[in-house]
Amino acid sequence: MRVTQSGLDLNLLVALDVLLEESSVSRAAARLHLSEPAMSRTLGRIRKALGDPVLVRAGRSMVPTPHALAVHGEVRAVVERARSLFLSGGRIDLATLQRTFSVIANDAYVATCAATLFDRVAREAPGVRLRFLPESHADLAALREGVADLELGVVDTRSPEVHVEHLADERVLGVVRPGHPLLRGRVTARRFAAAEHLIASRRGRLEGPVDAALAELGLTRRVVGSVGTFPASLFVLRRSDLVGLITHQAGPLADALGLETFPIPLDLPTLPFGMAWHPRHDADPAHAWLRSCARELTRAPDAPPVPPC
Repeated sequence: MRVTQSGLDLNLLVALDVLLEESSVSRAAARLHLSEPAMSRTLGRIRKALGDPVLVRAGRSMVPTPHALAVHGEVRAVVERARSLFLSGGRIDLATLQRTFSVIANDAYVATCAATLFDRVAREAPGVRLRFLPESHADLAALREGVADLELGVVDTRSPEVHVEHLADERVLGVVRPGHPLLRGRVTARRFAAAEHLIASRRGRLEGPVDAALAELGLTRRVVGSVGTFPASLFVLRRSDLVGLITHQAGPLADALGLETFPIPLDLPTLPFGMAWHPRHDADPAHAWLRSCARELTRAPDAPPVPPC
């Protein structure tokens, strides 16, 4: 259906959303079932309507202009609201749904849970694509601005309008290579503190809750450095005598690399794992389905592990 107001074709918003998501005329044409020449003409109309190039050449690819990036969140919100408005009674045909969801999650979650989630999507909604974004996007009000549709992890949002749902609590374990000296005998707080430690932190932090718990006992540990992700830390640990951290349910990542986990002899807080989304998605049945998938995957007794965030 083509809706116009004062000469403005609102279907251009759908095309603009897809063009900015794909940064490619040919891929956008394929998603919208148009020919490339037709998609190019549509891009020309969008450029004229906005008074902006929208997409420009950068080598062999195309990149969005600053103005296009600035309006993409608003465009996405309007398109998704329109989809919800014309869906009958909140029902949706998953078999024919064509949609791309952007999900913020750390790479440990992707490593342990994404395969199961992709498999479910393929069975129930084969036209849906999942695009996982690194946690660096979490600092950019990504949910509010439409950069991402869902966030999974230890949600640390400062946007009061964002909905946050708690899914599970995770406890932290120590992780070391097989035969590590720390495993020779009972792991006490003092022996744990005396070891050399590696931190996984996307912000490059060199201390955390473990240091606070040790300080209460009058102990300190030596942190030799940090790496940006938990999976990266595991590869370092398997070839060194450093001590790292991992959550209980992320244990299969350590098992796959032949690493050993052990309880940390400290009173540490649990990690609240949850999901967050912007309220504009509340009435969207497709988004509600995605949330239910994430919820069931996390809470099911035999679910794949929920990793540290």
